[in-house]
Amino acid sequence: MFDSLTQKLSQAMKALRGQSKLTEANLEAVLREVRMALLEADVHVSVARTFLQRVKEKALGAEVMQGLNPTQAFIDIVHRELVEIMGGQAPEHPIAFAAKPPTVVMMVGLQGAGKTTTCGKLAVFLKKLGRSPLLVPADVYRPAAIEQLHVVAKDAGVPSFRTEEKDPVAICAAALAEARLKGWDTVILDTAGRLHLDETLMEELARIKTATSPDEIFFVADAMTGQDAVRSATAFHEKLGITGVVLTKTDGDTRGGAAFSIKQATGQPLKFVGEGEKLEDFQRFHPDRMAQRILGMGDVLSLIEHAKDKLDEKEAEVMAKRLAKNQFTLEDMRKQFQQVQKLGSMNKILGMLPGLGQMKEQLASVATDKRIKHLEAIINSMTPAERANHNLLDGKRKRRIASGSGRPVSEINQLIKQFVETKKMMGQMNDPKFMARMQRMAKMGGGPNLPF
Repeated sequence: MFDSLTQKLSQAMKALRGQSKLTEANLEAVLREVRMALLEADVHVSVARTFLQRVKEKALGAEVMQGLNPTQAFIDIVHRELVEIMGGQAPEHPIAFAAKPPTVVMMVGLQGAGKTTTCGKLAVFLKKLGRSPLLVPADVYRPAAIEQLHVVAKDAGVPSFRTEEKDPVAICAAALAEARLKGWDTVILDTAGRLHLDETLMEELARIKTATSPDEIFFVADAMTGQDAVRSATAFHEKLGITGVVLTKTDGDTRGGAAFSIKQATGQPLKFVGEGEKLEDFQRFHPDRMAQRILGMGDVLSLIEHAKDKLDEKEAEVMAKRLAKNQFTLEDMRKQFQQVQKLGSMNKILGMLPGLGQMKEQLASVATDKRIKHLEAIINSMTPAERANHNLLDGKRKRRIASGSGRPVSEINQLIKQFVETKKMMGQMNDPKFMARMQRMAKMGGGPNLPF
């Protein structure tokens, strides 16, 4: 959701290149560009003003007057202020679990923000922590809302509360009593929303809060609504005292301003973000990591966590042993493609790698999801024998594979060439001089071509 902001900040900072130090003159020019970037990202005017003032004060302070490279000094200051404005250092646990179970999490927000799906995503997240959540349908107004929650709960592999009761307050109270009885340690209340704020809704939510004494009240906001999400969050906070925000649909065409402004407007942190339609597309929000991604520094920690969650460790061990023995085949390459696709879009992966986030457009023609699917289709059209021994691939076989995969013979030749180069490189990994050669190649800007 911050791609546009990342590009504009990168362009703004180019003005500092070649400067020997930060001065008020060159700083004003950069801050003017940063201000435009923030406003175009739908950051609230007052938030942008506060942010820029703090950056300017520190940039002109004694701490950087004798500093290093002006660009590096400025980026360091902007990074620290981005972290602060988005919530500061994230706590060890995003949810304040009750000392005596069950922990009650109340989900609130306007209709259409994605509360019900987010309940399922949160349940999956909690299951990974070893918790046993119970989903509670407390929206008795929206058609099929209760049935939708039951379906989401089934997909998430968690129980949902069933009752003939029609009063939302009574439903939540009964669910809490059953959770205590049956040992569920976390109760997630899916409350009703409206198309707009109204007093009737707020009064009902206040009664649910009184009846259940929730440990957390999460406001679920649609990232695509921008500053409207901030205004709604403020209204809910004034009435209910929210403890955190969940931002949904962050993978859509959104400018990300809400992520900046919500913390400043409510004083409550952004806890989670939803990045897709699958129940697994949900993660904690780390202000420091997001600030790194915005500034093109990457987010290796999140990528490692994501990889551990998505990739098969046993399969990775088997692959490592085969690579060590130089037994790499086209079948192994196909499995690698499948593993890469489990991590999500190449756009997302590139954004997490240091230095590559700002090069996504340049790399789009080389490393794209479509390109990987094309290469996988080519290998899928081969016989097991051909995957095991690429030397069998003569002209006749290549034409058959081209017909089966719908890709030209030239792409098949390119894949084989890149496979051979990759296999050769893998075979060198046991060579004691391998790292020294790789370091020399890196200094000269060389290196093997990526197979995608």
